[in-house]
Amino acid sequence: MINQTLTDTRAGTRILIARKDANFFRLIKARLKDEGYDVAGATDGEEALKQISLHLPDLIVLDVTLSARSGFEVCKRVRSDKTLPRVAILALTARAEEAEIAFDLGADDHVTKPFTELELMLRIRRLLRARRPVPAETDTDEIAMEDLHLDIPRHQTTVAGKHVHLTLTEFNLLKVLAQRRGRVQSRERLLQDVWNYNTSLDTRTVDTHVLRLRRKLGNAQRYLESVRGMGYRFVESDPA
Repeated sequence: MINQTLTDTRAGTRILIARKDANFFRLIKARLKDEGYDVAGATDGEEALKQISLHLPDLIVLDVTLSARSGFEVCKRVRSDKTLPRVAILALTARAEEAEIAFDLGADDHVTKPFTELELMLRIRRLLRARRPVPAETDTDEIAMEDLHLDIPRHQTTVAGKHVHLTLTEFNLLKVLAQRRGRVQSRERLLQDVWNYNTSLDTRTVDTHVLRLRRKLGNAQRYLESVRGMGYRFVESDPA
């Protein structure tokens, strides 16, 4: 059984790898520790929840097929526990349907099995960078429309006074678009500024997240305008 005590190393950044495969854990742990991160592991869902409760990680690499409690249940429990500070979740999935479920439960990103070590490391680094503040276009801690309010320091979003739960990626996407309201943002630019990808890996990632963001915003989705052949724009009034 894989159990590691979490201690602070790289600026206190902690990563929990929840997957049954011990060889996988040793390989990724070695890479992450070389980069200065503190890494712990869990081989099933129950152990993952214990690790999360005792030693809150900054990022969870979560296989959705865990035993005891599935990765889906772990994700749901983490997102429903309002006492937990924000933690990024990278889901390991085998099928498109699993990725859809993981996103619905609050995962920030996913990687499809089988994947390369390089791809996984890129996704991990991207999520950790996303936890850092995105450079602001405006010098304010709040963005307020008629019925949409973003509290940037607290990473909170409300629509018509009701809290809307957004993943870290969804919040950063909405924030970037709102800070640049009125200006069209290409999918490639959003991949750079929200996902921290320096190359255009797959612009469909942007479309998928915009779709999910619109569903969660309800009536406030009218602020997100699709610009055919170009990208997306945040508008302050209903598009014609």
